[in-house]
Amino acid sequence: MPSFWRHVNQVLKEAQIVIEVLDARLVDETRNIEIEGKIRRLNKMIIYAVTKCDLVKIDELKMKIKDLQPSVFISSREHLGTTILKKKILELSQGEPVVVGVVGYPNVGKSSLINALAGRAAARTSAESGFTKGMQKIKVGPKITLLDTPGVLSKMEKDTAKQGKIGAIDYAKIKDPEMAALRLIDDEKEAIKKQYAITEEDGEEILERLAVKWRKLQKRGTPDLEAAARQLLKEWQTGKLRR
Repeated sequence: MPSFWRHVNQVLKEAQIVIEVLDARLVDETRNIEIEGKIRRLNKMIIYAVTKCDLVKIDELKMKIKDLQPSVFISSREHLGTTILKKKILELSQGEPVVVGVVGYPNVGKSSLINALAGRAAARTSAESGFTKGMQKIKVGPKITLLDTPGVLSKMEKDTAKQGKIGAIDYAKIKDPEMAALRLIDDEKEAIKKQYAITEEDGEEILERLAVKWRKLQKRGTPDLEAAARQLLKEWQTGKLRR
């Protein structure tokens, strides 16, 4: 993690504009307050790029980000918002060549956003958190140069259940998947019940029902809650579970 911070600090110093990438489903949870503080202290301009907006209701999203300006809604999957983002970058740079840093939590969609802006597979992508290992420099047209960074957790961030929910820790690697899955169920209960046709209200009962539905069973037919928890986190992290 310290080497990741070294890359991020270098990007913040080199960039004139910084894009903070946020997950539309988890705007507040994916804001990195520590990085935002560094951006302010360095007097750099910031744009909030809210990715995965195809997974939420836009009216609700607009209410959530009303105090985060300037912000742009992005769907790399549906190629929405990238032209607006380019225009916003050039507006802030007053049409001059500009270096733009891209920061955010692991697996929040930074590399997918860069590829959408560049119109090619310029940055390596993976559903596994922490995939980008170092700073990458990508040209987007004649005036915009992007600096990609590894996803970085705040040094004060110790909530592993939250990290599992936002995808900062890969579903296959999280130490307590049941705790993270139960947190996700508490926060997104109605979406989970609707998508998987579940009527139960209790978090553990919902997880048990999912285990049966997905045939995640132990030898005697009892629900394998750990396996079901990892599957639920996988579906959330990869965008199969929609809000």
